[in-house]
Amino acid sequence: MECTLCGACCVAPDIAALDKPLGLRCPHLLPDNLCAIYEQRPSICRDYQADEVCRLIEAPTLDERVHKYLALFDLTEEARAVKEQGCPSMKRARQAAARMQPGERPDETP
Repeated sequence: MECTLCGACCVAPDIAALDKPLGLRCPHLLPDNLCAIYEQRPSICRDYQADEVCRLIEAPTLDERVHKYLALFDLTEEARAVKEQGCPSMKRARQAAARMQPGERPDETP
């Protein structure tokens, strides 16, 4: 499948090589959904190939595509919690999750 340059793969998943949390826009994604560091992008980004998931999440806007991606993998609540915490970094998001009590939701305080 040909990449449509929709940008969903730069927003929806977490990207450890860039310390980008789930559901948050990659800081290198430009307003036109192209990559500002395309020539120097990490191998995880270089190796990515458009696939059936791209077809499943097709939608008119980037926000709609991201929403469909997160729902497809049952990650909507986790992404919402990351966004609410304002974690600009995967490392910080994981540290916050590690501090939670078993069974506690990310948006609850102990």
